Amino acid sequence: MASRSLTLPLFFLLFILFSSSISSSSAALVQQQPLVLKYHHGTLLKGNITVDLVWYGRFTPTQRSVIVDFIRSLGYPRSPPPSAASWWRTTEKYKSGSSNLVVGRQAVHEAYTLGKSLKNRHLRALAGKFNAAPGTITVVLTAADVAVEGFCSRCGTHGAARPGSAFVWVGNSETQCPGQCAWPFHQPMYGPQTPPLVAPSGDVGVDGMVINLATLLAGAVTNPFGGGFFQGPADAPLEAVSACTGIYGSGAYPGYPGQLLVDKATGASYNAHGLGGRKFLLPAMWDPTTYACKTLV
Repeated sequence: MASRSLTLPLFFLLFILFSSSISSSSAALVQQQPLVLKYHHGTLLKGNITVDLVWYGRFTPTQRSVIVDFIRSLGYPRSPPPSAASWWRTTEKYKSGSSNLVVGRQAVHEAYTLGKSLKNRHLRALAGKFNAAPGTITVVLTAADVAVEGFCSRCGTHGAARPGSAFVWVGNSETQCPGQCAWPFHQPMYGPQTPPLVAPSGDVGVDGMVINLATLLAGAVTNPFGGGFFQGPADAPLEAVSACTGIYGSGAYPGYPGQLLVDKATGASYNAHGLGGRKFLLPAMWDPTTYACKTLV
């Protein structure tokens, strides 16, 4: 099964194509041709889903805690609104039924045993360290000093792993291509040049990883094996979140992420509350009931 990549260098072009389908959490801003992700009659990931994490390269404890807390926040209903959990609940509208993510095993590879320049086969090998059961998502996260085949022309990828399980890879782009994979926390490489936003955790690379991980986790549960919800070719699909690239708040347009909340103490921009007072910036997700990209704010 071919992997589906999160490719962002052309996000402004995609944004222009699909900006007609932007909506806020309460109502559509524009009434034009709806954005439709077709269901291809394949299996989706529903029920309790274990998310195993493979850390390749050196991540600080703080960096790891941001990622882990984000995943846990997706199933934490007691965060104040707007919450990461309410963002994730949109996935329940894809053929009904919840996808409950639970953080499972974690493996830390700080010795760079495969070197600092990885091929796709290396990512698969790292994911294969866990004997993933059906209904499991194995996430490989690569550190900022690790180059990955195709990185920067894509910010991550997901696809099928063992039978019934999924695989996700996300890299830290801070020193390689933050303008492509950590926008809007860094000036974009292409398109309108606007000042970058302050990252909620104070770490541009990790907060960029949160955005891309959110995108790929949503894709992994709504189109895990290539027969779920997507638009376009199966080997380069627009999925639940990648169909809404560049949209974070109401009023978004190319180069402007939209109206967001701002932390008065740090100046950081965010749109979702999470576990333990965490704040995250999460991209819009396509809502199957409104045929529009839904934002939290």
